[in-house]
Amino acid sequence: MKNQSLKHVISIHIKEHSSIYLFITVLFMMGIVFGAIVVNSLSPSQKTDLYLYLSRFFGQVVEGDFANANQLFLQSYTHHLKYIGLMWILGISIIGLPIILILLFLKGIVVGFTVGFLVNQLGWEGFLLSFVSVLPQNLIIIPAFIIVGTIAVSFSLRLIGQIISKRANLPFMQIFSRYTGVAVIVCFVIALASAFEAYSSPILMKQVVNIINK
Repeated sequence: MKNQSLKHVISIHIKEHSSIYLFITVLFMMGIVFGAIVVNSLSPSQKTDLYLYLSRFFGQVVEGDFANANQLFLQSYTHHLKYIGLMWILGISIIGLPIILILLFLKGIVVGFTVGFLVNQLGWEGFLLSFVSVLPQNLIIIPAFIIVGTIAVSFSLRLIGQIISKRANLPFMQIFSRYTGVAVIVCFVIALASAFEAYSSPILMKQVVNIINK
């Protein structure tokens, strides 16, 4: 019964916010495409500088010269929490609505640029590297950010609607508690992505770099 009711709640949520989910997903995808295009607009010297930095990083990967995995986890998780927390606050502020969309677009640019640069410089080997170092955690991170972005935009639009219509009978605390609850759940889910990024990605990257260097 609980599973059925949960599925029912999720189904209703998706139906009610389908247009926002679609818009934000398209916006995120546009960011990824834009990020990949930016790679081609870099000057040769900029590409060389980035590639040298990348080469040094790969050297550290081969030598196993990584920061402590626990530190990597904390850094990654703190970064994601700050991003989610910022979107949550912007959703409450109302005027932060366009900034939420900009943040999501920028996140897409970062992903697109990272993958695009690796593929541009290393070909299929870069694709393989991005497959083990970028894709796995982003399978969790991207949907999580889209969810938080959607509920933040939806909450902000509700507040705007309430102010414009001057309706005081909306169950604000109930809506706010749901909004906050979803954000908290996403924060716990994001921990899985950070854990993979800290404990598994370095190992996979080292194996791939060793294969490439052979």
